[in-house]
Amino acid sequence: MAVDGVHLLEHIQTPAIVVARGQVVFANAAAKTLLGAHILGQDVRIAIRDPRAVAVILGEGGGNAKVSGLSVGSSVWEVDCKVLGVGERLVTLYDLSVQVSTARAHADFVANASHELRTPLATVLGYVETLMNPKAGGDETTRERFLNTIRHEALRMQSLISDLMSLSRIEAVKHEVPSEKIEMVALAREVAGEFRGENSVAVSANCDVAVVLGDRGQLAQVMRNLMDNALKYGRKEAPVQVALEATPTGWLLVTVHDDGDGIAPEHLPRLTERFYRADTSRSRAAGGTGLGLSIVKHIVERHRGRFDIASRQGAGTTASMMLPLRKD
Repeated sequence: MAVDGVHLLEHIQTPAIVVARGQVVFANAAAKTLLGAHILGQDVRIAIRDPRAVAVILGEGGGNAKVSGLSVGSSVWEVDCKVLGVGERLVTLYDLSVQVSTARAHADFVANASHELRTPLATVLGYVETLMNPKAGGDETTRERFLNTIRHEALRMQSLISDLMSLSRIEAVKHEVPSEKIEMVALAREVAGEFRGENSVAVSANCDVAVVLGDRGQLAQVMRNLMDNALKYGRKEAPVQVALEATPTGWLLVTVHDDGDGIAPEHLPRLTERFYRADTSRSRAAGGTGLGLSIVKHIVERHRGRFDIASRQGAGTTASMMLPLRKD
């Protein structure tokens, strides 16, 4: 391969190697980082231990192959081989992991959403068919009980569709940095006031005013979701504690604490996954869609913040978010 070509390959970020007579005779910095500096002079069958990739590299006409685990176990790479001359090949490696992961996430999302809708829909159809039977439908007690169940399941579907649409809207603007001035102490107290008549929500703050740049509707949705969760899963006689703390480092820490049963440690890393429920039966009974914390996470990330959940069984749960305070 010409010297100019080698020089060009050295400075590209895509891993690239040149193979001559089955041996690696050149590897750019990206390839050495991926496969190790020791691959120079090595047999390509040892440098890239994948039969499909090796078959393409040593074959007559070059080509492409997808291989797994070149960087980490779950990674997916495309090996692209171009024939440079007799026995000489240029091999470039393209990381497809993000694309594959995104496609898998979309497929899982559609499957999960379909499952979540199919369950209440099947219940509604079953009860409607029963009510259409003159014998069952003519009994007032049975009819009222069945209609209440139908209403409950229809409301579940309505909540799920609302959350799916909300998540879709959030993802559509996730790369747009919000710029509205939002006073978070007043917002937290306003949202807490929506829950009057239920267990109380107590709001405290170490400052009178805490201004962030954000989307008011989305930040209100975050506060509403976190307070609603805390009320659902906290102890009935214990108020939910919401605290806002402006830190000297320029951040606003918002915590929402309940005194409920807490969450087992193995569930904590997955709580913000879509449709994940630590306690499926309890969540559904409480009217949860399994999307609330995923929505919270997406909104906080859009606001360039951080979200976390800490819990101990028997000692309650604390959801916290850090938002950058507006600099005057």
